[in-house]
Amino acid sequence: MTESFEALFEESVQTIDMIPGSIVTGTVVDIDNESVTVHVGLKSEGVIPKEQFLGPSGEVDLSVGDQVRVQMEVVDDGFGETRLSREKAKRAETWDMLADAYEKETPVSGTLVGRVKGGFTVDINFVRAFLPGSLLDARPVRDGVNLEGERIDVKVIKLDPKRANVVVSRRAVLEAENSEEREALLKSLEEGKVLKGVVKNLKEYGAFVDLGGIDGLLHITDMAWRRIRHPNEIVEVGQEIEVKVLSIDRERNRIGLGMKQLGDDPWVNISRRYPKGTKLPATVTNITDYGCFAEIEPGVEGLVHVSEMDWTNRNVIPSKVVAVSQEVEVMVLDIDEDRRRVSLGIKQCRDNPWVAFSKLHSPGDRVRGQIKSITDFGIFIGLFGHVDGLAHLSDLSWSEPGDVVLRRYSKGEEVDAVILDIDVNRERIALGIKQLESDVFADYVAENGQGSVVEGTVTEVGSRQAVISLAKGVEGVLSVSEISHDHVDDARYAVTVGEKISAKIVTVDVRNRYISLSVKARLQQDEQAAHEAYRAKEEQSGTAAKLGDLIKSQLSRSSK
Repeated sequence: MTESFEALFEESVQTIDMIPGSIVTGTVVDIDNESVTVHVGLKSEGVIPKEQFLGPSGEVDLSVGDQVRVQMEVVDDGFGETRLSREKAKRAETWDMLADAYEKETPVSGTLVGRVKGGFTVDINFVRAFLPGSLLDARPVRDGVNLEGERIDVKVIKLDPKRANVVVSRRAVLEAENSEEREALLKSLEEGKVLKGVVKNLKEYGAFVDLGGIDGLLHITDMAWRRIRHPNEIVEVGQEIEVKVLSIDRERNRIGLGMKQLGDDPWVNISRRYPKGTKLPATVTNITDYGCFAEIEPGVEGLVHVSEMDWTNRNVIPSKVVAVSQEVEVMVLDIDEDRRRVSLGIKQCRDNPWVAFSKLHSPGDRVRGQIKSITDFGIFIGLFGHVDGLAHLSDLSWSEPGDVVLRRYSKGEEVDAVILDIDVNRERIALGIKQLESDVFADYVAENGQGSVVEGTVTEVGSRQAVISLAKGVEGVLSVSEISHDHVDDARYAVTVGEKISAKIVTVDVRNRYISLSVKARLQQDEQAAHEAYRAKEEQSGTAAKLGDLIKSQLSRSSK
């Protein structure tokens, strides 16, 4: 009997691979609170910690007599005991399963454990696999927190057992599962069709909506007729919404969706509802450097340009005039239905100070104000009603250049001026300072017009002309060709400074304040006058002689 048992034992040992690391099948012979005893046909039995047999639910689903696969770590540890590992056997089985799945491109199941750099860790039966973040879903997602601890199906896309490197993709499984359903759904879609979907992801430019196997893009401009800063103002992730199919690109599998198209377009017939000049309340929705946008009805916004915010302030800062969500009164200035643009004005809802000024003042009125600014072309003077008037360089002095007179003024100084013109439409008031005094030039030419003979004093002599002072603030120019009947090459040899000159005014240019003189014309005029006087005298004496002869002849006839 003993020989028979020993023979049987030796035979069984020979059939078992005794190499450490081998995977063998053993029989459970005992189960206690801490361990499981497994007999693999050797002289001694192996004792394995009970936690290595825990199932997904955390319990040991095992009974005495069950067959289990274990790995042989040590056949004889020196104390006559065999050391086995169920966990290593599971891991080895998993690698075999992964290799088979990789070869056949079949999905495997695992648990998403948590995040790591660049992706996630997936536990597949004691083997840790790496799931890149870009391969977690068919669409980019912010994180996978909602999937942590969940069982997911993945596809092995890279396998290196020697380096214990496994890379998997959940997206490949989802795309494969949804491909047939997506193709069927894509074929059934038509432009204009209204569908229900779930918001899957939000981007700055819009939202991705799951239509039940295929995603569509709801662009931010198609969410509402009004201006939107971010899609989260309208929708949120997980929300079920109703959308309308706007476009379908079957080759690129892209679908354009819209929400605002489900309602009436508020821009239709907007010009009839809001004619130019209409005043109405509006809500400020956005503020920019060049103005603000205000909503006059849901879906319709207009621009209040910075130039339409204040009548007088040319450097308006919109954020200091209005605030977001503030209700303001506006006037409709212009509507472009084709370009969907409405121009609004805030200042038009207030009294126009230029109109008010024109009602109280007229050209010729004398006003007083403070110098607001001094420019290269004139002086801006603050007037009644917070309007400004401009005194141009040419209207500062009758006798001096404007740029010279300009240096005498300073900002903040109080000055008097005369209103020259009021242009309400262009919001301009022309002022004059020189008009406060009489124009000596105008007065002089009024008394001494073209053709008059005047006297003056030479104040300046050049080779080509001489300047003659005719009165205080009034000068005339005597060209070298007009000095004498005789030819004169250089005026400096014909006249001298301080010399009294009598000349005739031949040209008057009031606008440019220019008087042209001619001594030669005056001499010609004097000669002509003397000649006419002489002829008149001669004619008078000749007529008297003839009359005497007639009387004498008549007397002699009557005596006969």
